[in-house]
Amino acid sequence: MNIPATVLTRIQYLRQEIEAHNYRYYVLSDPSVSDAIYDALFQELQSLEARYPELVASDSPTQRVGAALSAHFASVKHLIPMLSLGNIFDQAEFRAFDKRIGDRLHCSTNTIHYACEPKIDGVSLSLLYQKGSLVQAATRGDGQTGEEVTANIKTIHTIPLRLHTKTPPSLIEIRGEVYMTKAGFEKMNEAAEKKQEKIFANPRNAASGSLRQLNPAITAKRPMP
Repeated sequence: MNIPATVLTRIQYLRQEIEAHNYRYYVLSDPSVSDAIYDALFQELQSLEARYPELVASDSPTQRVGAALSAHFASVKHLIPMLSLGNIFDQAEFRAFDKRIGDRLHCSTNTIHYACEPKIDGVSLSLLYQKGSLVQAATRGDGQTGEEVTANIKTIHTIPLRLHTKTPPSLIEIRGEVYMTKAGFEKMNEAAEKKQEKIFANPRNAASGSLRQLNPAITAKRPMP
């Protein structure tokens, strides 16, 4: 297929732009654009790669889940890959999703019922318990390998260091989101502004930055339930 030069240039630009935003968002916890702008760039790249599949590269942002890992934390290989959620922006995309589900289940979509709930915009986390005791906490990272943040996680009082059961499994992995409430986020930013310290762009990045502190004492002071 004869691919227009403008398409090649646009794809290259989108990849570089998205990677730069990924680094600021995931590694620095300091985004430079809104989620809506980022999603629009990512969706455009996905659309172009779907139209020209021969241009899909293994190092394209669309081919990975998270972002680069920090050298300050030990690496943790996930037992099972931590995948990300897909985005749907309109009814046409939802109908296409509904059809894919029906095709994979080999049934009519009229028999499928969906349960919907708000998504907490936090930081994906994996907790590993052995015989009921917390032995490891890790971020999602690139989906295959994450960063060990066990010491920081232990400062969050709602996360049990030991499972509340008399007969815990020998090994269990629990996944969820570490988040910061809007009220806690606003209060923290107000205090930081008075001290002329860093102001976070949104609660998600504030939670990410708090979780990946080198000093757990700083994590303990952040308002994460």
